[in-house]
Amino acid sequence: MSRRQPTLKWPLIIKPLIFQLLVLLVAFFALLMLLVRADSGGFYTLETFAPVAADAVHRKPDGSLEVRMTAALIEALKAAPDAWFLAEDDQGRHVSYGNVPSAYASLVGGLAGITHGDVRGREQHNGLAIVVRRHSSPAGTLTLVAHGEQDTLSWQMALAANVVAIPIFLLLALVTLISTPLIVRRALVGVARIADEARRISGNSRGNRLTEAAVPVEIVPLVRAVNEALDRLDEEHERQRRFVAAAAHELRTPIAILRLKVDAAENAASRSLSIDVARLGTLAEQLLDLHRLEEGGPQEPIDLGRLAKRVAAELAPLLIEMERSVSVSLGPQQPVQGDPGAIERVLSNLIQNAAEHGGRQVVVRVHGSCIDVEDNGPGIPVDDRERVFEPFHRLRPRQTGAGLGLNLVKQVMELHGGQVTILESPSGGALIRLQFAAGSAPVDPGTK
Repeated sequence: MSRRQPTLKWPLIIKPLIFQLLVLLVAFFALLMLLVRADSGGFYTLETFAPVAADAVHRKPDGSLEVRMTAALIEALKAAPDAWFLAEDDQGRHVSYGNVPSAYASLVGGLAGITHGDVRGREQHNGLAIVVRRHSSPAGTLTLVAHGEQDTLSWQMALAANVVAIPIFLLLALVTLISTPLIVRRALVGVARIADEARRISGNSRGNRLTEAAVPVEIVPLVRAVNEALDRLDEEHERQRRFVAAAAHELRTPIAILRLKVDAAENAASRSLSIDVARLGTLAEQLLDLHRLEEGGPQEPIDLGRLAKRVAAELAPLLIEMERSVSVSLGPQQPVQGDPGAIERVLSNLIQNAAEHGGRQVVVRVHGSCIDVEDNGPGIPVDDRERVFEPFHRLRPRQTGAGLGLNLVKQVMELHGGQVTILESPSGGALIRLQFAAGSAPVDPGTK
């Protein structure tokens, strides 16, 4: 079972939300404590009693005011049995309910012009905590002095703090949920860019490095570490390439001497080694071809038909000695460009391989910008048609050869911008196709 990859989205949303909530609660709690400490104390009458009292004031037919017990007033009196109020209209007519303290009795007839006020009482049951408000009533607009249900400043502040804090927190949560994914996506644009650069790096595109300037500073150490790793890989590849090229160059002379001795041998057993010596010489030359092509080898027009006939003619004596035959079939052709020597050795490798592991008849067909090497042997199973291009891969464990031939063929073709594929011939044998791009030229491995 694959483990789910971690994401930055939720840590960047949930954790900031929790932090914001804690900061918000602490800030409001500190503000509440500050207000409570700064307050001089006392009790407030809640504003909810004044509109209830106003709804209970009605006008008599003679224009005077009266108090009628409404259901809302009855409920309010249950919560504050000692409630009282004064009501006065704009003409100075007034009415009162309850036990109006003497401190406020003198206000009767003098409420004109007063629209709003709050007076705290030092004690809860002395009836001195009042609110002064203007309210509409069945008797018209009234100014009321009311004493009803009371509360302290601490409770009011706590309630106000929560009423204000909750909408602010919800707004912060909404903004965070919407903005954080956008911010993260925008901040990681450079990461997506270097990821695309990394996907384009391959074994044939050495020298490419990830761009540091496009990523956040926190990710720069990772990018630098990757670039340093690529530097080390390039250095190691270059060291191996120089070694292979030097080894192949050093092998040319002993292989040439060995070929002369085998050709001059009098016994048939020694001469039978000629095909193996030729294959060894071809492999050594192909290693040198790779070195030259990676350095920017020659780019010349190549006549594929003429090249195929020349290679077949050079290999014909070896194939005859192996009791094999080779023929060349030419069709309409398209010009290609590249390294003629490298392509000759690719074709030589394929013909020798077909003669040794395929059937007795090898046919080379040239058509368009393709060269087909076909044999009438057992063919190559479909499942092995990709793996045979891997280094040292053999179809059969006891098969002769080093298992490098087809791998070198593939590398040379890729450096020419072409490809090699394995198909099945009409006779059931193997058909290996070299497909060149028309007018193709060797590809610079550093830019591929």
